[in-house]
Amino acid sequence: MVKIISIDTSDNKKINVGLEINGVKYNLSSKSLIAKSEAVLPLIDKLLKDNNLKIEEIDEVKVNTGPGSYTGLRVGATIANTLGFVLKIPINKKRIGELAVPVYNK
Repeated sequence: MVKIISIDTSDNKKINVGLEINGVKYNLSSKSLIAKSEAVLPLIDKLLKDNNLKIEEIDEVKVNTGPGSYTGLRVGATIANTLGFVLKIPINKKRIGELAVPVYNK
């Protein structure tokens, strides 16, 4: 069973977090009324709890690396890179240990 967390913090007004389990997708979103860094992890936690999963059971992380909000992209990439490092799982289908790097608007 493949389990993937997806993080999209590129929008200034909304945060999207998803969980894919064997192709079935579950999504949560939140308006950015609070700092993105304070909203993403509780959304991930809720998705995991709603599906009776532990963070250690995640196989991969996908993160939107841009274009988008400068701060938002940094928050999403930092959370994804941290999860990938701690869980020793790939980010955006890269080799384990490779980082997701934000692509900013020019």
